Amino acid sequence: MNLNTKKAIRATYFSILGNALLAIAKGITGIFGNSYALIADAIESTTDVFSSLLVLLGLKYSSKPPDYNHPYGHGKAEPLITFTVVGFLVISATVIAYESIQHIQTPHSTPKPYTLIVLAVIIIIKEVFYRFISKKGVETKSSSLKADAWHHRSDAITSLMAFIGISVALFMGPGYETADDWAALFASGFILYNAYLILRPALGEVMDEHMYDDMVSDIRKIAEDVPGVIETEKCFVRKTGMTFHIDLHIAVAAEITVKEGHNIAHEVKNELLAELPEIADVLIHVEPDDEME
Repeated sequence: MNLNTKKAIRATYFSILGNALLAIAKGITGIFGNSYALIADAIESTTDVFSSLLVLLGLKYSSKPPDYNHPYGHGKAEPLITFTVVGFLVISATVIAYESIQHIQTPHSTPKPYTLIVLAVIIIIKEVFYRFISKKGVETKSSSLKADAWHHRSDAITSLMAFIGISVALFMGPGYETADDWAALFASGFILYNAYLILRPALGEVMDEHMYDDMVSDIRKIAEDVPGVIETEKCFVRKTGMTFHIDLHIAVAAEITVKEGHNIAHEVKNELLAELPEIADVLIHVEPDDEME
């Protein structure tokens, strides 16, 4: 298990514990504070716990080394887990929207003022969670961890909407009791939008979509600095979990021997693996310079 995977797994444990504690706090406050927006928030945090558990399982499975049946490793399991996380987001958004509409149509009491204090604390905590998990997602290049981070951000937004809705209900008085329900309904739409933002890059990863121009530039520069490499041609990047597999064409002098070309290719591979540790493997095709297009 590499360092990035260990970082991602530690961040996921942190996410699971935080979501569990906040779900309990939101649920209790929402029930006794008469706020469905907070109860809806608790529902989302509960789904976040399960989605984070899936992320954890996905990270551990995707980190398994290559075997006979999976020569490229098990990294593709990670975006598949991301799809499941998106599914949790969609389900929680749908449940929140449905229950919000039901509460809007049913007269009920105004939420308690102390729910605002709880929400303010939750918003701050959730934003801190988002920044921490998102940073780890970027560091490890984990799509599922980035998706988990967006769970925290969407949770913070849901809590913010609840804060605004409850504030309207409290300060505007009778007739505005459903303001926090409308806030929860609006938040469900935002959650669905974020689900799409999470789904799009994960889908690109599964389809091996070209999304790594910066890495391709770095690969070409490193390869062309190796003695004997005249230029580079094709360069394809395939992401598998938190690592990358590279297909690269290099041009060498036409008159050198096959063995010399082979040695140059090995040197290119060694340099790439040393300079870019996120690369798991490199397949290099050697061509004579007089046949390069």
